[in-house]
Amino acid sequence: MLAPRFVARQLFVGVRRWNHTPAIPALSPVTEQDVAHFAKFLAPTSIFSTLGPNPIPISELSPYNNDWMGKYHGKATTVVKPKTTEEVSKIVKHCCERRIGIVPQGGNTGLVGGSVPIGNELILNLGSMSKVRSFDPVSGILVADAGCILQSLTDYVAPHNHIMPLDLGAKGSCQIGGNVATNAGGLRLLRYGSLHGSVLGLEVVLPDGTILDQLTTLRKDNTGYDLKQLFIGAEGTLGVITGVSLLTPPSPQASNNVILALPSFDNVLPLYKTVKQQLSEILSAFEFIDRTAYDLAVKHGQGRGLHDDEIEGAECFVLVETSGGRREHDEQKLNDLLENLLTSDEPLINTGVLSQNPAQFSSLWALREGVTEAVSKEGKAYKYDISVPLSTFKDVVDLTREHLKSKGLLHEKGVKHVIGYGHVGDGNLHLNVVADAYTLEIQNALEPFIYELVASHKGSVSAEHGIGAMKTHALHYSKSGVSIEWMKKLKQLFDPHGIMNPGKVLEMP
Repeated sequence: MLAPRFVARQLFVGVRRWNHTPAIPALSPVTEQDVAHFAKFLAPTSIFSTLGPNPIPISELSPYNNDWMGKYHGKATTVVKPKTTEEVSKIVKHCCERRIGIVPQGGNTGLVGGSVPIGNELILNLGSMSKVRSFDPVSGILVADAGCILQSLTDYVAPHNHIMPLDLGAKGSCQIGGNVATNAGGLRLLRYGSLHGSVLGLEVVLPDGTILDQLTTLRKDNTGYDLKQLFIGAEGTLGVITGVSLLTPPSPQASNNVILALPSFDNVLPLYKTVKQQLSEILSAFEFIDRTAYDLAVKHGQGRGLHDDEIEGAECFVLVETSGGRREHDEQKLNDLLENLLTSDEPLINTGVLSQNPAQFSSLWALREGVTEAVSKEGKAYKYDISVPLSTFKDVVDLTREHLKSKGLLHEKGVKHVIGYGHVGDGNLHLNVVADAYTLEIQNALEPFIYELVASHKGSVSAEHGIGAMKTHALHYSKSGVSIEWMKKLKQLFDPHGIMNPGKVLEMP
């Protein structure tokens, strides 16, 4: 069987698309006087503005005003990049007094427009706050500034035989503060859980400038309300995360993966059950890729897990990863699993390939992670990050395809493909609709159809990407009226002037 090869990765440049843009509340714009005030305590290199005595061209603010896919576009005139929590506090306090909207921004790698302005708010970029404050190699507890890049933290703890509890495709540019603010999931959630469990403490600047210091390194602290949980996943609407304390797991001493070809989607759930039973404690990922997604990844050079003759009759594929303490033990478990699957009276798989070295291990993951890039090369993608019961993954994809076909939109100059892939281990399906171009007609055909479909399964319209500006109108499909009302009460309590990331998570009143 053919071992996959490494492939060169190419940068995806996004394009504009139609999207939901909420109305911004009555807030004050940044003025030259405000820039002058910031200059009293910020270094000149920490202020980027088209205003004031040293204006810059608006084009230089483009990386901050626009998301990486080109879907969301802000009109901010000023970006500030503080280096300390105290500087963040002064900025926020001034904005509170002046009623200036603030958009906290990390690596700006999100997919729902949560980190770019919807108007001319002030962009508060945390990229200059990138210091590791402490690390305990015994407990594995890391305390870091919010602007630390995820990959940098991974590299920092690696020599101490620890890893970060989350792994994302954007790890080379996303920041830990943004990860926490969006409750990022990623590829390690099955093994290490969500950030609600990994984060031990937070330092947050509240909307009035007050510094809330809950940057504890305690594993156990049962003293009243666990306030940090309110900021995990709040997307900067309740305050600015400036520091994070989190538990990093020990590095696995052995990692391996295998790609499996399945004759039918109906085999995915029994396969997952079998894999969990036989691999038990070493199972760290179980990723699903439908046939169209796999073919697109191969077509656009993201790798090749299997020979052409080995994928004949395969309806979908599964990538299984193990992480354990002893290579011989783990490899034996994987080999036993493959033998049992292939020699069963009613095999759940057609075939499979086990990685034999680190290069093959990385290449198999490149195939899975490369689906996103392949989709972008194939056309313009409408991306839906949803949680639905595992048994409905294929139904959701098929029903969406049939719905678009009934609207006369499924053709080469309309919608080319409807694909599904994602994290079976946590019920997260990435539903991608690949079109020739972004159009209002396709958008209206997809929404609210997809959200209603998710609601019919009692699922979530956002599994890990967040709500941002994209899904504020769809929140009610996953949250009850009572839940939304209490979310609004919390927002009003923390941010009575509505300056924190306006137009995100909750619809504007």
